[in-house]
Amino acid sequence: MTSFEVPVYAKRGLTVVRGKGALVWDDAGQVYVDCIGGHGVAVVGHSHPRVVAAICRQAERLIICPNTLDNDVRRAYLERLVSVTPPGLDYVFLANSGAEAVEAAIKFARVATGRTRLVAMTRSFHGRTMGALSLTGNRKYRDPFTPLVPDVVHVPFGDLEAAREAVDERTAAVVVEPVQGEGGVHPAPDGYLATLRALCDRAGALLVVDEVQTGFGRTGAWFAVEHWQVIPDVLCLAKGIAGGVPMGATVVTERVARALKPGHHGSTFGGNPLACAAGLAVLDILAEEDLVAQARAKGEYLLAGLRALTSSQVRAVRGLGLMVGLELRTRATPYLRRLQEDYRVLALPAGPNVIRLLPPLVITYEQLDTVIQALQEVLET
Repeated sequence: MTSFEVPVYAKRGLTVVRGKGALVWDDAGQVYVDCIGGHGVAVVGHSHPRVVAAICRQAERLIICPNTLDNDVRRAYLERLVSVTPPGLDYVFLANSGAEAVEAAIKFARVATGRTRLVAMTRSFHGRTMGALSLTGNRKYRDPFTPLVPDVVHVPFGDLEAAREAVDERTAAVVVEPVQGEGGVHPAPDGYLATLRALCDRAGALLVVDEVQTGFGRTGAWFAVEHWQVIPDVLCLAKGIAGGVPMGATVVTERVARALKPGHHGSTFGGNPLACAAGLAVLDILAEEDLVAQARAKGEYLLAGLRALTSSQVRAVRGLGLMVGLELRTRATPYLRRLQEDYRVLALPAGPNVIRLLPPLVITYEQLDTVIQALQEVLET
């Protein structure tokens, strides 16, 4: 170990010191096209001037305010957030991360239904805290920490027959990502989410949709469930929610909210005025700069460019909006390294053989061309 950090991250040998839009700079002054985007956080781009201004203004007024006291900025943020979430999702618990949003969903589902069983999906990723990890389908994350939260059943993502067998009167909730990100960028098959909705309704269970990565325009809709016109009982949000300021949200229906009482859950930092001010700025930027539509158009452009690649290494191209996966016939890590070192393009893995692209929604078409050309060249050699 060569630094003061606990060694839980696989370092990439790059020190990033500045960002603007879809670009970042290292400590040597070299510029990179950033398709990591803080693991999908930077939906409005790095250091958007309006987010920066909102943070500065709020920091001068008030940074922290507990939820037992009302706050004007928090109240304004909650009103704005529920104005863009799907109909009926009108009550919000604010936290600090996606994992915390999922943890709240687990607790809320148990209280609202009086049941304990949770049905989750293989290949899924819901976070690293013990409850969220229990839902996560990838055993490489789970196995070092067993035993986990009991009464969790995993079924194959997209397999309706397996879901029908698993969801019954013992089920508190079905938890699903509309597009599996860490699991390889797999969008839900047509009809899958609607059938899960029906299965939950029949069994009296809740449908929990994890949109930590897919929310806030990432897929070319405000929230990915809109592509399938499905309304969950619980919506888990984070990543792009506040322009890079830590924040998460669990948005629920009245049925769920009515089951909750003071003391059932809480958060010291959740819903702090600084994060809420940044979140308000993000909602303004997404709406006024039409970034959701831009994500849809740019995503189609990127997918078309990647599907035109001539490399025999490409097995499949998948995605929705600016959430794109390039599945290879071999391991992705060497190509990710070459993209970074030789072409100054930053990308993510999604499993052993998928290159995942999560650029800011403000990325330009010229920058997308740079990414496509870099992938063409790196996959040819």
